[in-house]
Amino acid sequence: RCALGDGVLLLSLFTSFFPSTAPAQAQIIHAGQACVVKEDNISERVYTIREGDTLVLQCLVTGHPRPQVRWTKTAGSASDKFQETSVLNETLRIEKIQRLQGGRYYCKAENGVGVPAIKSIRVDVQYLDEPVLTVHQTISDVRGSFYQEKTVFLRCTVNSNPPARFIWKRGAETLSHSQDNGVDIYEPLYTQGETKVLKLKNLRPQDYASYTCQVSVRNVCSIPDKSITFQLTNTTAPPALKLSVNETLVVNPGDNVTMQCSLTGGDPQPEVLWSHSPGPMPPNSLVQGGNLTIWRIRVEDSGYYNCTAINNVGNPAKKIVNLLVRSMKNATFQITPDVIKESETIQLGQDLKLSCHVDAVPQEKVVYSWYKNGKPARFSDRLLITRNDPELPPVTCSLEIIDLRFSDYGTYLCMATFQGAPIPDLSVEVNISSETVPPTISVPKGQSTITVREGSRAELQCEVRGKPKPPIIWSRVDKEAPMPSGTMTMETYDGKLHLESVSREMSGTYKCQTARYNGFNIRPREALVQLNVQFPPVVEPAFQDVRQGMGHSVTLRCTMLKGSPMKVATSIWRFNGSLLAQPLAEQQDYSELKVDSVSRETSGNYECTISNDVGVSTCLFQVSAKAYSPEFYYDTPNPTLSQKQSKNYSYVLQWTQKEPDAVDPILKYRLEVRQLSQRNTIQTFIPVKKMEKGMLLEHILPNLKVPQSYEVRLTPITSFGAGDMAARVIRYMEPPSLPIPTDNTCRFEDEKICGFMQDKMDNFDWTRQNALTQNPKRTVNTGPPTDISGTPEGYYMFIEASRPRVTGDKARLISPLYNITAKYYCVSFYYHMYGKHIGSLNLLVRVRNKRAIDTQVWSLSGNRGNMWQQAHVPINPPGPFQIIFEGVRGTSYEGDIAIDDVTLKKGDCPRKPIGPNKAVALPGSGVSALHSSCLRGPLTFFLYVLLR
Repeated sequence: RCALGDGVLLLSLFTSFFPSTAPAQAQIIHAGQACVVKEDNISERVYTIREGDTLVLQCLVTGHPRPQVRWTKTAGSASDKFQETSVLNETLRIEKIQRLQGGRYYCKAENGVGVPAIKSIRVDVQYLDEPVLTVHQTISDVRGSFYQEKTVFLRCTVNSNPPARFIWKRGAETLSHSQDNGVDIYEPLYTQGETKVLKLKNLRPQDYASYTCQVSVRNVCSIPDKSITFQLTNTTAPPALKLSVNETLVVNPGDNVTMQCSLTGGDPQPEVLWSHSPGPMPPNSLVQGGNLTIWRIRVEDSGYYNCTAINNVGNPAKKIVNLLVRSMKNATFQITPDVIKESETIQLGQDLKLSCHVDAVPQEKVVYSWYKNGKPARFSDRLLITRNDPELPPVTCSLEIIDLRFSDYGTYLCMATFQGAPIPDLSVEVNISSETVPPTISVPKGQSTITVREGSRAELQCEVRGKPKPPIIWSRVDKEAPMPSGTMTMETYDGKLHLESVSREMSGTYKCQTARYNGFNIRPREALVQLNVQFPPVVEPAFQDVRQGMGHSVTLRCTMLKGSPMKVATSIWRFNGSLLAQPLAEQQDYSELKVDSVSRETSGNYECTISNDVGVSTCLFQVSAKAYSPEFYYDTPNPTLSQKQSKNYSYVLQWTQKEPDAVDPILKYRLEVRQLSQRNTIQTFIPVKKMEKGMLLEHILPNLKVPQSYEVRLTPITSFGAGDMAARVIRYMEPPSLPIPTDNTCRFEDEKICGFMQDKMDNFDWTRQNALTQNPKRTVNTGPPTDISGTPEGYYMFIEASRPRVTGDKARLISPLYNITAKYYCVSFYYHMYGKHIGSLNLLVRVRNKRAIDTQVWSLSGNRGNMWQQAHVPINPPGPFQIIFEGVRGTSYEGDIAIDDVTLKKGDCPRKPIGPNKAVALPGSGVSALHSSCLRGPLTFFLYVLLR
């Protein structure tokens, strides 16, 4: 026997062996804010939830070793962070779920034994948007008669799930086919239940009225009905617009531009909106009613400006202004030798074409002028001006010289002008002579391959000869990847491509070629340059845990996976930081070290540093004869064994050993047990005679104190010494063989807090804590020191009144939804309301019939002393229900409120005060009869609390 705190822990030395590995199994349960719960709410396969609520799915797994869980979703993300496609956790939680996150979710559990277990559940997100009502009318002749039939269509559209139910009303009167022959209600084709049309045939005087479209999803998820109303009169008309400017408006940069969009019709009064495409409205714009003003307009403000008028009658009225801001840039020229003779050089006696182009807005308004040797060119049968050559960019001006002569040599200048506009002219000059020759391109000697280190600067160079020298276009050859600028090509005028801070991904072949503008319009000349980026080695393993039996040898290998150059230049081995001598063969992509005999002296950390003359990288090895950790078995059937004669329990601890054959045989296990609320640890040893992989070991821990939890540490021991330790916490669970009592108490000892949920619509949350987890700097003179049991490890729920809380803030704790099985029930709970700023504690019942109704059935306010006190509330709900504990913050920070031991039972509440064994109070405190009396409210309810 070994003392453990105030109790006694007896360690049974019984050990058994039998096969233990088991494939993964999984089951999905939901614990979030489900709004449609069937009778079997645990195995329900469709999880219905309201948009904006919190989705919580749990994947309960069994199997040994412990399975790993991954959540995925069909055609989407299984996370509220949409960039993540999967969640590695047994619990999937999505705050404020949106409609696009509905769908089928999959839980995959695998542990390497057999096939993975996959379970799925469909999440159905319910919502109801605001309806939209539009009005359309038609006027048509009726077979040549002198009158016209006027028909009005009221179209109501809404997005919802499930499909909405539509109700049309004229005033307060509900409309239907059978009651009024002048109306027709139908669903248009292909609208999938999202639209209902009210048709008013051959409009009558009584049809001028107020019409309401009411949409409903029948209170699913407590979603209220929504409606929209429209007043139909004899002046109802669609919007009409007129513009104060032309549909194409050309302005100069720097101008202040005003466009007026005026209403010429529409009832009700239409709303006028301005928009811009592409992109948003310019920051230097101002919209006032139908007027749009753009101050000091810029070239980038060009685009289409849309004026739209909407009043939900007929179709929206639209006017579009194509706003062009005059600009001119990028003057270029081209020299095209005789195309018919397929020449690439300028030759006397052949034709020659000089072309000039600028990028302008508006392009067609550019006027080109040609000059020769500073004087206007004289046009003749041999000197022609052409525009819009199909072989050249649009709106290009060409000067064609027929039968080139020596007298045609000279300097030609092309000038582009916006006549009458304050836009500077652009010009480009071309010299035609016997020295005007097409370009050639080459790579300078020794520059065809450039080798640089990663992170440094690189310069690729191509030399261009010819007159004139055209720009050089650079691109990548061996990879369909953009240039560092982000574009697929880069232009340089000196033939040099400068690359800053090069990376290994930039290695490859680059092509330089002559441009077909600002030079000869002929087939481009090309050359290639190879860029090699050197980078440090990438090695494996980065870390490796090597286990081997005593006296056995082991070989450690550090391999270079990538690197430039791909060659090990040097390798250095160290053992526990000390240098080891190791010869290295040349041309290897790895380095090896052999440990002849594993022992205590040779166990430790081995480090291999590999260099390729550019950088270094390191492999780490941890070599030892330590045994691997045991793997606890979590699927033991009924591990908790109660001892009825005392307040103790026993626990069946089971485990397997990970890779027992990797090292020397395991001789025994060191078992350490510590009660969570205490520091001292009891240690004992469990001898082992035989150990095989996959065999289950069992050990019974008796005389554990109810309901305390314990930390268990288990360490294998071999001839080498202690191996890796494994730890787990064992918690008391009521054995399933005991009868379920007629009343059930929630003591909040489990993190699931008996299925209660935090209300997402309140101001803050209740907090679960005990004396060990509470903040040591918490406010004094308020709040309980422990739970109702008086033990430091006992949990309770409380509200923290300190900042940032303000007066009147509410925290609401909501139970699951339950069905009633009796007429009367009694809810009992302990409360602690101590502090001079205590607010209120309210108990409410939420009954769910056609809609949720919250009714307050109990309330208490103010300082009630530093003690736990009990309240009893009998109620009888008429249907499925939830209970709500509502804590209201008082006037300042000394106002913490706590609850514990929520108990319920069938029947009426006790009529006499509870005995001293039912309450905890400080000496000298008293409780009035009102505080613990049996208060009957207008409703009663039944709460079924699961303790697990």
